[in-house]
Amino acid sequence: MNPPNITDAELEVMKLLWQKEPLSANEINLRLSEQMQWSYQTIKTFLNRLHKKNAIRFEKAGRNYLYYPLVSYEEYLKTENRSFLDRVYNGAVGTLFAKFLEEESLSDKDIEELQQLLEEKKKS
Repeated sequence: MNPPNITDAELEVMKLLWQKEPLSANEINLRLSEQMQWSYQTIKTFLNRLHKKNAIRFEKAGRNYLYYPLVSYEEYLKTENRSFLDRVYNGAVGTLFAKFLEEESLSDKDIEELQQLLEEKKKS
């Protein structure tokens, strides 16, 4: 099953949950209302959307709801990387890396790490 499509705004909620779980709606509100200047209702809307997308789950704990991620950060990254690669480079990973290497400056350490990764990939 593919991870759900998470919007940029919903991603802010997910980032908090990936850092620490569970978090109550109040804890999420305290962090995001300050950081993003969102209202409590806006944050509740994002929590509801993420729940409907099966990206998070919640448990009732007394008077609070505790939220947990159902999608890992690694799953999210994998999906987003694949989506970007398909949209921008028609799935051609070699073209992506060639463009990146042409336009970015790399330290000797970066180059060594990339060479090592490529050698390991070649062996497998």
